[in-house]
Amino acid sequence: MLDKHCDYSEFDFSWEPAPWEKHFRHAFASQWQKDSGTYLVPKTGFTETKYNKNICVKRLIDMDRWDSTDVNFDYTWHPDPTEPAYIYQFGTQWQKTGGPRYVMPGATDIKYVNTPRVTKTTVDNNWIIPTSEITGFDYTWHPDDSEQPYIYQFGTQHQKTGGPQYVVQGATDRKFIGEITTRIKAVASGTVLIKHLPGEYVHNGDIPVVSSTRFISNYLDTLVRVLRKLTEHEYVWVISDLCDYTDFDFSWHPELWQHSMLHVFPSNEQEFGDTFFIHVESFLENAKNIKLLEWYSPLNFVPMLVKRNDPPQIHYESDSVVDAVWNHNFQEPVVQFYRYQPEKPVTISLWQERLRTVVPLKKGSESVLVPRDAKNYIKKQVYDYQWINKKHVPVTSTPLDIVFISNGESNAEKNWQYLHQVHRGNNRIVRVDGVKGRAEAYRASLEASNTDWAFCVFAKLEVNADFDWTWQPDRLQEPKHYIFHAHNPVNGLEYGHMAMIAYNKKLVATNQAQGLDFTLDQEHEVVPLLSGVARYADDPWIAWRSAFRECLKLKHSLPNIDNNYRLSQWLNTDKASAVAGWSAIGAQDAVDYYESVQGDFASLRLTYEWEWLADYLFKHHNLTPDQLCTQLQDQ
Repeated sequence: MLDKHCDYSEFDFSWEPAPWEKHFRHAFASQWQKDSGTYLVPKTGFTETKYNKNICVKRLIDMDRWDSTDVNFDYTWHPDPTEPAYIYQFGTQWQKTGGPRYVMPGATDIKYVNTPRVTKTTVDNNWIIPTSEITGFDYTWHPDDSEQPYIYQFGTQHQKTGGPQYVVQGATDRKFIGEITTRIKAVASGTVLIKHLPGEYVHNGDIPVVSSTRFISNYLDTLVRVLRKLTEHEYVWVISDLCDYTDFDFSWHPELWQHSMLHVFPSNEQEFGDTFFIHVESFLENAKNIKLLEWYSPLNFVPMLVKRNDPPQIHYESDSVVDAVWNHNFQEPVVQFYRYQPEKPVTISLWQERLRTVVPLKKGSESVLVPRDAKNYIKKQVYDYQWINKKHVPVTSTPLDIVFISNGESNAEKNWQYLHQVHRGNNRIVRVDGVKGRAEAYRASLEASNTDWAFCVFAKLEVNADFDWTWQPDRLQEPKHYIFHAHNPVNGLEYGHMAMIAYNKKLVATNQAQGLDFTLDQEHEVVPLLSGVARYADDPWIAWRSAFRECLKLKHSLPNIDNNYRLSQWLNTDKASAVAGWSAIGAQDAVDYYESVQGDFASLRLTYEWEWLADYLFKHHNLTPDQLCTQLQDQ
């Protein structure tokens, strides 16, 4: 049994079935199906068909049932004769529809056939093509005929909109085609350059610079001023000469529904960056109702990073950054000042003055970012400028040296060993012993230090085991000494007396010791951190001289509420302990001496030296040096 739509020129008609298969009807395959319509039928009735896939008959074209004559399709295809009657729908390279249809008589149901497919080469008239230059898009695309009518929106390399549209007649609903995108070269018609720096700037982008302007106090006013002159442009890029656009893709564009947004691109890690994509008309209208650019609605922060160049780095030698700021001729909006080595800067927002903050990059502000605005405010310290950001976690600075100062204290060795035992840090520790005169001892101590400030630990101080030895002086202020707190176990007071002091090396070198207190003669600040316990009452002589010197200064400072209370505590110390009793005696002797000399400053200055104090103690209490320890302890 042969089919008129087959070519039998190469068929082997000598083939016959095996003896045990002669009761089958034998069907022979075509190049498309297991059944070509060619059969070997037994003389007697058969109950089963056997399909011979290895013997193939070439099927010919039968155009009676095709509804298309596309030259790119193989019309030798035919359906499986054993299937029900279908309308066989063939596809294109784009969809399951769009190709020819093979229609069986009486068929109503559609069956989609994956192979073969037509390669569509024609372009329909349904396209709306954007005005921007587009590359890499194949307009032979077409929709699936089985879908409802849509406006098919194609995206670009940046957004799901911005590419061509395929509009089916009568369509109102939109469908986004995300799997097929096109490359768009440009949407903005011009670039605006905001200049923060002197000199020329070369723009390497594809979109020409149509205007440039100097940055004024904030970005809002700057943008409004320049864009008012560019109303002939629909979209513009706004760029900054602080940024590097070498790898930036200026073909970026927003979604269609985002056209009225202000699109902001981050500068490094700073979200409030220096690069903008702006719909000019919308921006000028919305900007009328706001005072700050941050209030613009809506803002769209685009996650496409722009590299802002690092600020210039200025080295300074002083112990405060203040002079370095004053001496620098700012050409840039932000400068990094550093004492020893610069640190990786953070990126400061330039949108308005309060965002242009001073940012310490190291714990002691020895490396710090300073905006140009700050120079107009700074007088004695950087804190004269109110916008300082200390939320940034700074890098730890080089630890200060620790200098242990002793001068005959009986517990000096004990406290020296304890310092080494509890110290938890990388500080260098040195000891200065037996220098005659307190001012000379301080100077010798700081000469032994390698750091600009040093923690001076006096021999009678048992240091706080939990003290933070990473502490740093604040170089945003003028150079000064820093006085910590110490606990007095005799009278219960806790303040700066006998506490550790972070002395500034240069100030100590110039201190002429003209006042009653070496430290207080120069700029100083109290740091309410407990540096330790003052073990001054372990020795009668140390107890007396410590109380005498301190109470003389307290008496001289009156009237002062805090010092009046402290003096009363010194005078009313429990005298149950012999040594503690000599602390109270020293306090009373100081008050008596002050009143006897009627506060004469020259007489008070005599108490500055240990020798005068010892001589006064001997005479006032009728003691000789040989009797000192015995007599004091007996009393």
